[in-house]
Amino acid sequence: MRFENVCLESIGYVLPKEVVTSEQVEQQLASVYERLGLPEGRLELMTGIRERRFFPPRSQPGPISAVAARMAIEASGLPVDKLGALLHGSVCRDQMEPATANLVHYRAGLPNTALVLDLSNACLGLLNGAVMLAQMIELGQIQAGVIVGAEIGRPLVEGTIDSLIRDETLTRKSIKPAFASLTIGSASAAFVLCHKDLSQKGTRLLGGEWMCDTEAHLLCAGGVESEEHGDSRPRMETDSEALLHAGIKLAKATWERTKKTLEWTDQDVDRAFTHQVGKAHRNLLMEGLGLSTDCDFPIYDRFGNTGSAALPLSLALGAEQGFVQPDSRTALLGIGSGLNSLMLGLDWKTVGVKGTVWEG
Repeated sequence: MRFENVCLESIGYVLPKEVVTSEQVEQQLASVYERLGLPEGRLELMTGIRERRFFPPRSQPGPISAVAARMAIEASGLPVDKLGALLHGSVCRDQMEPATANLVHYRAGLPNTALVLDLSNACLGLLNGAVMLAQMIELGQIQAGVIVGAEIGRPLVEGTIDSLIRDETLTRKSIKPAFASLTIGSASAAFVLCHKDLSQKGTRLLGGEWMCDTEAHLLCAGGVESEEHGDSRPRMETDSEALLHAGIKLAKATWERTKKTLEWTDQDVDRAFTHQVGKAHRNLLMEGLGLSTDCDFPIYDRFGNTGSAALPLSLALGAEQGFVQPDSRTALLGIGSGLNSLMLGLDWKTVGVKGTVWEG
């Protein structure tokens, strides 16, 4: 997968205002911790996640994604009529029908000639959407497009806490599949990609590779089971240890293919941005890929796992803070439950970045 004509022009993002610490989460679970004899501070100690953020109760992803899309469009400097596609790629969506992308398209003010649709692939949705836009640009179908998503983590975390408190049969072993759900945060992010002839920034999307390991599709699975849990909030079960090792194995194989496609070596990589899960994932991933932890930009400690928005948000904040310098070879190392991995390479010059805090 090589691209000759595609540029990453800008990134937009929206952050929630409310900060929820891991200590606060554990305070809500005090009765469970006491009953099971779990030590305080376990959540942050095991994951490295100090805090995460939540949008206000009953927030929907569509209106938030619309703001992130507008941020990215404004940062790109491109005329709106050049945008030929609007894709919404997060796990969270407003409803089953119509596609959340329709509301985002309407509020972002894109032309009615644009392709509008939702796509979903767990934590890889936004990267998958970027590839779809790149392919359309490369084929000459569109000149530019937007991929955006917003993850609303509050219902999953709060629903998991309530379920754990109510479960009188809970043991140290049976609590483990719910533990990863407590690491989830909220955020929204958007990419604008365009043809190189339109680009004012010059950051080329070079290409990359994807791979899958669908034998592992049940290692992390979630959804709404109202009859079992008594409400419509989602729940998720994760075999964290098995998922970690299966994910690293898949990532290593994908990285080897990606390097061949891009004609890179490990030493060629100046900066890397990964899916933000926690400290164990970060350390094992960078070690397994043969990359130094000095080249990546972790944000999980303050935002938790924000799903499909995690890698784009890390890239946006890294760019904003000057972590990526012009002429850097930059790797985007994505992975999502399923398991699926998608890795891309950028010839970095500069990108427009614009973000805001959601006031609700």
